[in-house]
Amino acid sequence: MSVRAVTRGRPTSVVADYLALTKPRIVCLLVFTAASGYLAGAGGTIDVAALVSVTLGGALAAGGANAMNCALDRDLDGLMKRTRERPVAAGRIPPAGAVGFGLLLNAVAGAWLLRTSGPLAAGLALAGSAWYVLVYTMWLKRRSSQNIVIGGAAGCFPPLVGWAAATGGLDGTALVLAGVIFLWTPPHFWALATLLRDDYRRAGVPMLPAVASSAETARRILRYAVATLAVSLLPVAWHGLGLPYAVVAAAAGIELVRRAEAFRRSADRPAAASLFHYSLAYLPIVFVAAVLDRTIA
Repeated sequence: MSVRAVTRGRPTSVVADYLALTKPRIVCLLVFTAASGYLAGAGGTIDVAALVSVTLGGALAAGGANAMNCALDRDLDGLMKRTRERPVAAGRIPPAGAVGFGLLLNAVAGAWLLRTSGPLAAGLALAGSAWYVLVYTMWLKRRSSQNIVIGGAAGCFPPLVGWAAATGGLDGTALVLAGVIFLWTPPHFWALATLLRDDYRRAGVPMLPAVASSAETARRILRYAVATLAVSLLPVAWHGLGLPYAVVAAAAGIELVRRAEAFRRSADRPAAASLFHYSLAYLPIVFVAAVLDRTIA
């Protein structure tokens, strides 16, 4: 295989294309939540080698799932302005190569996490990849406007992987942190999809903003935002997380609800953009608060 490929006059290295298959920006967020899960689970007793191991394993698993997604969604990606330059959609990497690369990354991730972080962490990481590829990409994405609600549950797995690596098990606090991601995903992604509605319609993907009105989308976003705020505060009830976390999570959640309500009132693109950009900050704020609370307490 040539080490250089040219697309639309722009040279791109094969190495860079295989890296792009993993969707590094998405992987960074997933690795952050996995590391946060580990740090929150470990509390004040942190093993740096174990933290590095779980973040590496999580990155490999997530990157592998993303590579397979690029292969399976190549026809849709080719129709959307945002994704048409992805390596498989643009014809720079063959679909079989992307699938093989994704499977290899997941095999390495599973073996690595099994050795360094335990069977539960390894199993959760591979389950997250399977959910993203099989449930979201292959089953729901093209069939249901609820695709990102159910399929987006794949994003819940990284903090559970981290927590399991730190403690050898899971508890209510770990499940709540995963639940926050589950409930946060629709407001985050539907706000983005509102901005990209034409792309999704062009590709025939039934993402909610592409098949429902902005007003209906905004109403559903608001419900999920309120649920995100409520669920984020549950661990305080059983002292899984304390008052410092509660103050930060409440403030961050109220702002999420405020922006969702602003979008409900106006149902326009500026309000959707404001909500989307804030949602990018919301998750790090809440997870850092959880880590600091568990570490300092």
